Amino acid sequence: MPMDAAPLPHLPDVLRVALAPHADDRGFFVERWRADAAAAAGLPAFVQENHSRSRRGTLRGLHFQAPPHAQGKLVSVVRGTVFDVAVDLRAGSATYGRWDGAVLDGERPEHLWVPAGFAHGFLVVSDVADVIYKVDAGYAPEAEGGLRWDDPDLAIAWPDAGEPIATSPKDARWGPFAAFRTPFA
Repeated sequence: MPMDAAPLPHLPDVLRVALAPHADDRGFFVERWRADAAAAAGLPAFVQENHSRSRRGTLRGLHFQAPPHAQGKLVSVVRGTVFDVAVDLRAGSATYGRWDGAVLDGERPEHLWVPAGFAHGFLVVSDVADVIYKVDAGYAPEAEGGLRWDDPDLAIAWPDAGEPIATSPKDARWGPFAAFRTPFA
């Protein structure tokens, strides 16, 4: 299973990882994960896999975990379509405070690698979406953090999902980027 990784245009440390499906008139088959191919592509070992199902207009994020529990995420969509976003939170990075996004959908088998030190979120633009993601560190509630998805300083160009954006109460309470002090040295 070859994995071809290419950086996003504005965040070169965030990688779009294309997979190689075997397709015919019945559909396709793809190895979504294989440790040796992932290691060859420079991806870490993972300790947990999560699955979310969300309806159109749902926005999850922008989330991160602070050190020493910082998480990298390998994000995939297995049904539906999302606009997936990463924001660089690493102090001293040439792209600190910048975001980039990619459309991920269940018809095009691929991953988005979001390393530790980035906030992550996605907006569902199809009727429903199933998102799975592997993480390289377990969930630690005491290390949880986030940023406002609609922060004018970040100016993320979220697409129109055709519905009002719905977030969790917790996501609606995250603070603005201007008040953020990064824990990622």
